[in-house]
Amino acid sequence: MNAQTLFACEDIHLDLGGREILHGITLAVERGEVLGIIGPNGAGKTSLFEVLSGRLQPKRGRVLFDGQDITRLPLYARARLGIGRTYQTPVVPDELTVGETFKAARQAYEPYLTRFDAEYGAELIGFKVSPDEPTVKLETLNRRKLLLACLLMRRPKLLLMDEPAAGLINSEVDEIDHLIRLLSKEMNIAVVIVEHRIELLDTIADRVMVMDAGETISQGSLADVLADPKVHAAYFENVVEGSLDG
Repeated sequence: MNAQTLFACEDIHLDLGGREILHGITLAVERGEVLGIIGPNGAGKTSLFEVLSGRLQPKRGRVLFDGQDITRLPLYARARLGIGRTYQTPVVPDELTVGETFKAARQAYEPYLTRFDAEYGAELIGFKVSPDEPTVKLETLNRRKLLLACLLMRRPKLLLMDEPAAGLINSEVDEIDHLIRLLSKEMNIAVVIVEHRIELLDTIADRVMVMDAGETISQGSLADVLADPKVHAAYFENVVEGSLDG
C-alpha cells in the first residue's frame, strides 16, 4: 500500500457454504480515483463488496483503509471511518417520509448531525423532494439519490457502489455519471463501482478490473481489458448494446 493509496485489499480469499468464492483478489484505489469492476454472473463481484464493506470476513487476506488494517472491523465501524456503500436495489424505509429518513440517518450514530447536514447532502446531488413525501412513492432514481444523500452528509472518503445505474433509463444514467464525476473529481472521494453499463464506465472509470470465477483476470483501461483475450473468453459474447450481462 503506497502513500497515494486510500483503500486496498490484498490476497482476499472467501469461503461460503464450504465453497471458495474468492481466490486471492487484490486491488487498490487512490483518493479521487474511480475503479470499475466488471465480470459475468457468478464472478464474485458482490461477494467481494461484502468483504470490502465488512459484512463478511475473508478466510485469508486483509483490507486496508487510510493506513489502517480494518480486516476485522464490522460494517458499522467502517462506516464511521468514512466508508459508504450503496446496493444494486435501492431499498428505502417505506414506512418513513423523506424527512424522517434523513433524521434517522442523522441520528444513526454519534456525532449526531443537524438538518443542515442533511440539506447539504441533498443539495449536493440535486435531490429535490419534499420532506413530507413518503419514500414508498419515490421512483428508482430518487431512491438512489436519497440513500446517497444520507451517506454524503457524513462526508465519506470512499464509496462502494454496486450497480448504481440498475433500473435507470439513459437520461437518468447521465445523472449518475455526473454525480460520480462530482464525487470523485471535485470532492476527492475514492469510488469502487460494480457496473455493467459499458457506456457509463467508459466515461467515469480511471481503471477497470475484470473478475471471473472469483479471480482477477484483467486490469487496466476499459479499452485494454475489453481487448484482452481472457475477457473475451469469459463473457465478451454477452456484451449487447453497451451492457455487460453479469
